[in-house]
Amino acid sequence: MKPINILEKFTHINSHWHPHQVATVDDMQVILARIKGEFVWHKHEEEDELFQVIQGTLYMQFRDRTEVVHEGELIVVPKGVEHCPSTKDGEDVLLLLFEQKSTSHTGQIQHELTKTDYPKI
Repeated sequence: MKPINILEKFTHINSHWHPHQVATVDDMQVILARIKGEFVWHKHEEEDELFQVIQGTLYMQFRDRTEVVHEGELIVVPKGVEHCPSTKDGEDVLLLLFEQKSTSHTGQIQHELTKTDYPKI
């Protein structure tokens, strides 16, 4: 039960698209991720995902539109909704995610960016 300095934790994350767990809340996990470029189209059949932008601008692509999420804002992607997070112009974006521990990184999609381990930092 100590404060977690999110910005300090990001100094330990050097790779893009590899989530790191910083805390758990019941069956939920708090994750930090550094992203750059475009991820992979995917969905989570049983879990919602919350994305909060700590630094930069997130472009959350849906099949019918793109939502721009600025620093200090968050977006919730409901379960079953196909989405593809991305950044523009080579920007390094820092995210905090809140999701169930059972959430698979890329849903049912297997991709070279798929991670199965979320290191604790």
